[in-house]
Amino acid sequence: MEGDGSETLVTIKNIERELICPACKELFTHPLILPCQHSICHKCVKELLLTLDDSFNDVGSDNSNQSSPRLRLPSPSMDKIDRISRPGWKRSSLTPRTTTFPCPGCEHDVDLGERGINGLFRNFTLETIVERYRQAARAATAIMCDLCKPPPQESTKSCMDCSASYCNECFKIYHPWGTVKAQHEYVGPTTNFRPKILMCPEHETERINMYCELCRRPVCHLCKLGGNHSNHRVTTMSSAYKTLKEKLSKDIDYLIGKESQVKSQISELNLLMKETECNGERAKEEAITHFEKLYEILEERKSSVLKAIDASKKLRLDKFQTQVEEYQGLLENNGLVGYAQEVLKETDQSCFVQTAKQLHLRIQKATESLKSFRPAAQTSFEDYVVNTSKQTELLGELSFFSSGVDVPEINEEQSKVYNNALINWHHPEKDKADSYVLEYRKVNRDEEMLSWNEIEVCGTSKVVSDLESNCNYAFRVRAYKGSICSPCSRELILHTPPAPVFSFLFDEKCGYNNERLLLNLKRDRVESRAGFNLLLAAERIQVGYYTSLDYIIGDVGITKGKHFWAFRVEPYSYLVKVGVASSDKLQEWLHSPRDAVSPRYEQDSGHDSGSEDACFDSQPFTLVTIGMKKFFIPKSATSANEPENRVLPMPTSIGIFLDYDKGRVAFYDMDHMKCLYERQVDCSHTMYPAFALMGSGGIQLEEPITAKYLEYQEDM
Repeated sequence: MEGDGSETLVTIKNIERELICPACKELFTHPLILPCQHSICHKCVKELLLTLDDSFNDVGSDNSNQSSPRLRLPSPSMDKIDRISRPGWKRSSLTPRTTTFPCPGCEHDVDLGERGINGLFRNFTLETIVERYRQAARAATAIMCDLCKPPPQESTKSCMDCSASYCNECFKIYHPWGTVKAQHEYVGPTTNFRPKILMCPEHETERINMYCELCRRPVCHLCKLGGNHSNHRVTTMSSAYKTLKEKLSKDIDYLIGKESQVKSQISELNLLMKETECNGERAKEEAITHFEKLYEILEERKSSVLKAIDASKKLRLDKFQTQVEEYQGLLENNGLVGYAQEVLKETDQSCFVQTAKQLHLRIQKATESLKSFRPAAQTSFEDYVVNTSKQTELLGELSFFSSGVDVPEINEEQSKVYNNALINWHHPEKDKADSYVLEYRKVNRDEEMLSWNEIEVCGTSKVVSDLESNCNYAFRVRAYKGSICSPCSRELILHTPPAPVFSFLFDEKCGYNNERLLLNLKRDRVESRAGFNLLLAAERIQVGYYTSLDYIIGDVGITKGKHFWAFRVEPYSYLVKVGVASSDKLQEWLHSPRDAVSPRYEQDSGHDSGSEDACFDSQPFTLVTIGMKKFFIPKSATSANEPENRVLPMPTSIGIFLDYDKGRVAFYDMDHMKCLYERQVDCSHTMYPAFALMGSGGIQLEEPITAKYLEYQEDM
């Protein structure tokens, strides 16, 4: 037993980093679970909200610009904390209410909604673990029995109902077998006797007793009956407890079984770290060598340029100095002028003429130079200006060498997944690449990291088949030129449909009205043209004629299994209904006289769009309404209260998932493969894809990714 206790103590100490609040960096105190599933102290949430609120109100002050919600926050005054915690506390209408802040754990923005802190669950499990850690850390201070006679014995159990600790003997005395007290809840020795009861944040008097599988959160029975979870699939808390405990136990067993693998991988990582350190230092040395070569070249060119400038400067200065000396001789009592004055003193005529003739020529030449003054050299050094613009541009683009091949980029807009995955990419120098390698693998948190699958491609697109349904796949591509390989592109994550793709076309033989609907030759597009037929029926309008829905269905029915199909609704469409319907309901729709029924009585005439699902929990059809670039979710079958998100923006492409065996239908946003709405449907008969149009509108079936996208360069 002593060995087990020491092992438990060591285990508890090893998990200390899991028990530290990311905001205050201390052990959790009353932790709350944020919408992003990270935990944070109750007081830290208040401090975050108050600090952000003060920063918002003091946005013009200097102090507000220096505060950061991601740093450790100063503790606000207790009156502020009490004020924000008080249930009846409200702001004035002019003061904005801050309910959004960045999670200190993941730094993603979380919105607490209207209820704020009151809408968060307490993390009782984490509280219990922190308490056990504190007790392990205070092992020297044992918790003594509260009922023993002096001297008290060390306690072995604590009763949560009695809020007291007992040794073995006292526990047997005060909790005798066969009495009510024997049923009390007891735990290991503790001083924390707070009640461990989860109450619903939306309905404060109700205990949590169910689990919503769609939202992945605990709910109470009122949430299911008339709240936001009325149309969601819920399960009992015991079932959710059993399922999640089995999954967690399985994950833990898997990790324990992989302990030797983890240790070997840690050793491998340590070796890789050392190798990275050596390679990094080697890369630095190589980079320094290259720059030193550049420095040497620059120094040599610098020395050569400076020598040329100095030589030109000396030559020009010598010319100027000679010219200065010549002009100095033209001054009185200097040089030529003084000599000429002395010659004029000669009285012998023959001697004077002999000397004056040559002197006159010199003075005449000097006089002409005065009339047309020209410097002996230029002062400008324009010819010696070093033009470094081109070299500066090249040095600015100096970067690491990428093996000589640019990195290709996957085009996210042109890449999609349906029955297969179509991956498109572009390459800046595609003519210089011989081939490409497309890599893909499944991304699954519950399994070990899978290896990449590789496909060699000659072009810039590829269809990948044999992908599993309802899975995330990562794709990346790299280019090859000879033996040189480029780095891998940025990864693209695509989510496959939740079921195999169901292929069908519009049925032109069952219920299709060619007077009001226009079907193309391929039977994958249908349009409703409003206006002309309405004008032809102008007289009937005066006597109460109304515009009704025109139905069209798929030419293949479903009798078992899981199926998925997708389509696009044109943005200009006025009103379109899409979904599934059973064969018996279609007979009623397609063969009943339209003009004999009032639109307010006919469920599917388009009156009160979306109300057709409000009558029964499970009907032989389910349709959602789309129109005016909006996606309308049907009303709840059990509550008249409409959810806030009943009207959504119309997705570019809509998918429908039908699970015939379980009687479930779901509607998806294909761009993000996100479920927008799901509900039960009666699948006792053959089910068909059903569509209905009123007014102007158009529906285009999504074309499966077929062989026409495949590359044929390999065969050429």
